[in-house]
Order: sequence, then C-alpha cells, then structure tokens
Amino acid sequence: MTSEERRLQIEEILNNNTEPITASALAKKFSVSRQVIVGDIALMRAGGLKIHATPRGYILDREDESQCVFTVACCHDDSNMEAELYAVVDNGGTVHDVTVEHPIYGEIIGELHLKSRYDVDLFMKKVAENKVQPLMRLTGGIHLHTIKCKDEDTKKRIIEVLRKKNIALD
Repeated sequence: MTSEERRLQIEEILNNNTEPITASALAKKFSVSRQVIVGDIALMRAGGLKIHATPRGYILDREDESQCVFTVACCHDDSNMEAELYAVVDNGGTVHDVTVEHPIYGEIIGELHLKSRYDVDLFMKKVAENKVQPLMRLTGGIHLHTIKCKDEDTKKRIIEVLRKKNIALD
C-alpha cells in the first residue's frame, strides 16, 4: 500500500466514525508507526481536510450549519475546571476548544471536543495522570471557549449557568 492509499483509507475511516480515533489505533491498523500516522494527518490537513486532534484522538470536522457556535470568556482556578466543563455539557453544549492569549506566542488554541460527562471525565483524568498544566494557567485563569450547541435557548442557558457559577466573564 502506498502512503497516498493509506491516507485515503484514513480519510474514509474518519468519515465513517463520529468518535475520535487515536494515532496508535490507526498505526496498528496499517502496520506503521504512530509517527507515520501523525505525518499522514499533517499532510491531510495541509491538503484542506478539517481534522481535529482531540485529547481522545483524531476526528473529522462535521460542522452542522444549523448549530449555534459562540465564544465565552471565562476565568477560574484549577478547582473549578471540571465544574465549568460539566456546566457546558450538562446544558446541551460541546466544548469545542480553549484559547488563551500568550504574551510571546499570541493566540494558543487547544482542541477539546468535549460533549458529555464521560468526555470531561476522560479529559480530567488525562490532565491528572500526565501532570500537565491547563492552558488557563498561562493567563491567570482567563481563557475563551468555543462552544457549540443546537440553538440560541441552549446558548443562553449555558451562559447563565456559567455566570451563576462565577466562571463567565462579563
């Protein structure tokens, strides 16, 4: 199989799955290294394919035009991170990403794609196990989230809950 054929099959796999797929799982399927898959994904992105790298693996962007997409500015410490993410997913939203404004690098965006408590729990477990610092630590807790939901009523509900928890910045 050529590398081009492999990339076409990876695209087909991503098209047929709604859940993220890890580079390791793809590497095993094609009997190549994880790094080969990472390179394939980079080339596919450069070719215009909208592939997101999430904490749980790669996923193809299937943006539904009927979705409501908005950005909310938040500020909290580490102890409120889980509560913030639960507030969004429990009220019908998907936490698409997190963005911070770094003084040297400018805007830094981390893909999240958290749409359920299960996703949030896996993310929080990964943060704890890897002993990594959340991006918000770079900015004293201030960060932005891009949130996707089905309609304006859901958006209003999510923002209201984040305000009540003193997480949303006004």
